[in-house]
Amino acid sequence: MDSNEFFAPARPPVDDNLDDNPDGNVAGNSDESAGGGSVAVVVAAEEDGVAVDRATSDAAPAEPRPAKTPKSDRTPVWVDLLNPSSDEIHEIEKRFAIEVPTREEMQEIELSSRLYDEDGVLFMTVSVLNKANTDEPETTAITFILVKKTLITLRYADPIPFKTFIRRVNRTAALASSAETVLFGLLEQIVDRLADIMEQSTADLEGLSNIVFSSPDDPEYEGDHRAVLRRIGRAGNLSGKAKDSLLNLHRLGLFLSTQPRLKKDTKTRLKTISRDIVSITEHANFIANKVTFLLDATLGMINLEQNNIIKIFSVAAAAFLPPTLIASIYGMNFDVMPELDWQFGYPLAIGLMVLSAVLPLWYFKRKGWL
Repeated sequence: MDSNEFFAPARPPVDDNLDDNPDGNVAGNSDESAGGGSVAVVVAAEEDGVAVDRATSDAAPAEPRPAKTPKSDRTPVWVDLLNPSSDEIHEIEKRFAIEVPTREEMQEIELSSRLYDEDGVLFMTVSVLNKANTDEPETTAITFILVKKTLITLRYADPIPFKTFIRRVNRTAALASSAETVLFGLLEQIVDRLADIMEQSTADLEGLSNIVFSSPDDPEYEGDHRAVLRRIGRAGNLSGKAKDSLLNLHRLGLFLSTQPRLKKDTKTRLKTISRDIVSITEHANFIANKVTFLLDATLGMINLEQNNIIKIFSVAAAAFLPPTLIASIYGMNFDVMPELDWQFGYPLAIGLMVLSAVLPLWYFKRKGWL
């Protein structure tokens, strides 16, 4: 990757057709994108706006347009590495004199491996919720590297917050006026996305509550509790991954609050983000508790239905036990059984069996057991 790919000239502002892409995907990649590496470079804002370029190794270079400052003298505000190749990572390391964390190092959970300052360069790795609208949500590790006046993001997935922020940068140049501005803009976008996910989860759980506690006569009643359990399980899984992402963001906020390089207005913005993270975390805890409650309630409903089935068999066994006993007595092969030679012996045995079956049922009904 040469310098031309890093400092591609600014392309014209994104046209209105971008709104037709609901995911806000500038480069045509999706959350499931796993193709070749791509690099997005946001160049410092000038009079003609902010330049955003996303190019792959096999893409044709864009036609350059006159620039006011030579490329070699221009400092990028944001370098976004999406599924980068080893050559691209090597070029970044050489260009900024840093050591980019490997994909394996990004997965480490130790705080010292995720948040650290190395010779004035801030390395920050957080877990971001991805594919939240699917049945298999996941958290993906994203590394933010703040080196001098440039923010470098390293990621191997394309979450919606990044797509949305890139689309906003194409429209509003002020969102990328500095590396810190880009960093906090991305963090705000991630937090906003988590808030939207929690709101949707709350609405889904409300619907599940109506289903769980509905009577068999209600139109919302679902006799298949397995489907309800699966939906509750998915909600709990999503809530757990969201809490993991929020915990990472909270630790990142604490780490940034100790950095002297941040200006006063930037720290004020950080405090706002931290308060939002705390409030969303509390809401995520509420959702987790509600998931547990609904899970217990659903299992309780299943137990009640199983008890009703067992009760039916118990009543049937109690009702048919006396007739079975009478039939067993008269089924014994003894020579001396007076009722066998009596002309009313058979009707009497039948009557006793019927009476012995009806009396228990009447008693159970009177007690309210049926």
